[in-house]
Amino acid sequence: MRIALLEDETEQAQHIQSILSERGHHCDSFPSGQSFLSAVLHRSYDLLVMDWQIPDMTGIDVLEHVRAQLNWQIPVVFLTQRDSEADIVRALDAGADDYLSKPAREAELVARINALARRTNPDNEKEVLVYGPFEINTQSRTIALHGEVLTLTDKDFDLTLFLFQNQGRLLTREMLLERVWGLARDINTRTVDTHMSRLRRRLGLNPENGFRIKTIYQRGYRLEAMKASGPDAHAVAAEQA
Repeated sequence: MRIALLEDETEQAQHIQSILSERGHHCDSFPSGQSFLSAVLHRSYDLLVMDWQIPDMTGIDVLEHVRAQLNWQIPVVFLTQRDSEADIVRALDAGADDYLSKPAREAELVARINALARRTNPDNEKEVLVYGPFEINTQSRTIALHGEVLTLTDKDFDLTLFLFQNQGRLLTREMLLERVWGLARDINTRTVDTHMSRLRRRLGLNPENGFRIKTIYQRGYRLEAMKASGPDAHAVAAEQA
């Protein structure tokens, strides 16, 4: 997973980064609320780990900004020295998904992060995924639209699956290159744009089928559910409910 860490103490930040990287996660650390928010709102992360007491604002303030401005419910773990019941309740009420007190016990921190990731992405364990008129079979690696199997390359399948599993979420070109192509994120390529253009046509992503790929200028792409027009509108809406 790609994890963003809000922690102003350098030694503590490096320690947590080391724990997570040893378990196969990529973790970027930020020492202030503003730098953290700038990164989270412009890059693609799977999970956030946040301290409460930071120099320029409180962790609660940062969390409220995240919940108000991100259009998908990214999982958030608070990791802080504040451990009173009132503080825990306040953080959870503000939108945190879990709460741990410092110092973090390594195994527990990783286990909670992994558990939260599983709860947030339950589709990852299903064989057949249904999104409106689209049916994705992860075993046969096929995608059907209204029951008709589409002709797609392996990479088209991987990209489509990733898009649907992250619908509503901003996916940067760098993240797509990492997750779908397995390439370093500093590679400059138009591969993603070419594939996105082709997928729009091959998948029939339009209002009638309930989805569209939206280009986010200078940032990336987002698969969005739409209200279908025509006689199938209610059926598509029901699938998305």
